[in-house]
Formats: sequence, C-alpha cells, structure tokens
Amino acid sequence: METKIALFRGRKIRKTIHNNEWWFSVADVVEALTDSADPKQYIKKMRQRDSELNAYWGTICTPLEILALDGKMRETNCANTEGIFRIVQSIPSPKAEPFKRWLAKVGYERVQEIEDPELASRRTRELYKAKGYSDEWIEKRMRGIAIRAELTEEWKKRDVNGEPEYAILTSEISKAAFGLTPGEYKKLKGLKRENLRDHMTDLELIFSMLGEAATTEIAREQDARGFVENKVAAHKGGRISGEAREKLEAETGKSVVTSENYLVEPESRKRLTMKKGKKEK
Repeated sequence: METKIALFRGRKIRKTIHNNEWWFSVADVVEALTDSADPKQYIKKMRQRDSELNAYWGTICTPLEILALDGKMRETNCANTEGIFRIVQSIPSPKAEPFKRWLAKVGYERVQEIEDPELASRRTRELYKAKGYSDEWIEKRMRGIAIRAELTEEWKKRDVNGEPEYAILTSEISKAAFGLTPGEYKKLKGLKRENLRDHMTDLELIFSMLGEAATTEIAREQDARGFVENKVAAHKGGRISGEAREKLEAETGKSVVTSENYLVEPESRKRLTMKKGKKEK
C-alpha cells in the first residue's frame, strides 16, 4: 500500500488508497488543526467529549499501513473524506473551515466520479493499471464490480437490510461456490485488510461473477423477499458456480481455488511468467 503526502498549510498529511478512495491519517489531521504535541492524547479527549463520534469511531476509522517517521510501514488509524469531515466537526479550531475547503479540493475527484460514473470507471481502471494488473485481468475485475453492484441493488429492492446482512449473503455465495467463506479465503491467500478480489486469479474472478450473477437472476425469478428467502437464493446461486468449478477441476486436474496473491509480485508480471512457462513446455 503506497503512502502519499498531502500538504495543508505546510503540514504533512499522509494518505493512501483504500477501497479505491483516499484515506487520511487521523493523527496527522488532528496535529495539523490543533498544533498538538500529542495527537493521540488529543484524540482520546476528543472522543470523551463527543459521545456520538466515539460510538462510531470503529466505523469511521480503519487501521491502514502507511509510512511512519522511522521509514517503516505501520498501521495507523485512517479515515476517508467523509470520516475526516465528521472528525473535524469535533475540533474547535480556526483552521477547521479552511481545512474543509482543502479536503473538498483534495477529494474533488471523488465528487466528479459521483456525478460521472464513467469517470469513476476510467479512474479505477487507471488505478489497477498503475498497480501492475494486466488489461485482461482489469476487464474481468471491472465486470465483477458491475455484477456485484447489480446484486446489492437487487438485495436492497428485496428488503435485505444492508450490512451485516449483505456480508452474510456474500459468505453464503462464496461458501457454496468455493467451499470457503471470504474470511477463510483471505486467510488461505495470506491477506489481512486487503480486498480479496484484488488478489483473485482470472478463474477465481469468473466463478465469483457467476455465483453473484446467478444469485441475482434466481432472486428475481423466484421473487425472493427478505433476508431468509434471499439467503436461499444466495446458496443456490453459489452452488451453480460451485458445480461449474468442480466440473472444470475434474477436467483439468487443477484447483481453481489458489493461495496465490499479488502482494509482492504484480498480476501482470505473474501472467507473463505463466505464459513464458507454457511456451517453454
């Protein structure tokens, strides 16, 4: 995960890309707005003052690895633009309003993307390209994102009540399709907070798409309503993918599910190595 530095009135604020958007170091923001010599202590007192902020702290903040002063990558509480705006509300500082304007400018790309979804798609492609993914992989990943969005929209229409119900249904699809829950899958691949699908091979992405597309179609055709009925549809959709996966594995003698990840070597480089290996055979 790459750390970038943004400057607000000469103050360095570390930021990193997480889930395809900017996340900022909370401690850096607090230090920039308060000139506190001990941002951690200030944050502790701020949370004591603002009970509402404290209640949602775990939702607003996510520990992400960013570059520390000693040059090592360390987990630091970070928040996205929306989360930082909420935190700034609890800081009585004359810099608060100028900072909000600065943050809005830094996050302007995100505003543009909301207004123009095609722009968001292009930037996502560019981001994956910059991370070392091949065009072939990116095409599948983008299609998977669209299929996932269609599924969650369908769940919303069918009275599934957001998270954590989405997560439970997703786990149902994954277990039926791959024999693993997303948590188990991440453990197999050696992932922690990374996005599982960003570390899937072409075939893993394809079977993920099949499971979710099948679930959407079944939910529509059977007019599934509420969590329980949609859980049944999720299992059925996952099994369609699971049975197809098992047939392919029987024909090829190779497992679709793999511990492979792209933490060290980019996907595009691994793809070239694989192609080269096949040619040499």
